[in-house]
Amino acid sequence: MAFISYVPEQAAGSELKKLYQKYCGSDGNLDNILKIHSHNPRSMRAHFELYSWLMRGKSELSRLQREMVAVVVSALNHCHY
Repeated sequence: MAFISYVPEQAAGSELKKLYQKYCGSDGNLDNILKIHSHNPRSMRAHFELYSWLMRGKSELSRLQREMVAVVVSALNHCHY
């Protein structure tokens, strides 16, 4: 598995710290899939906005159906998420 470094929250500048706080989950942690964008905060925002639109935007698929598609694709790709 590839490893991509990320900027720890303690070392993050003010803009990145705000994004870390904005996008952290209910457990207070930021998903690794977003952390990899820490070197480019603009891409972190774009990734989150795309994900939000895909999962919550107007669609003929329900939220449950979208989650099911994501699970199947992740399993097929041997993704641990």
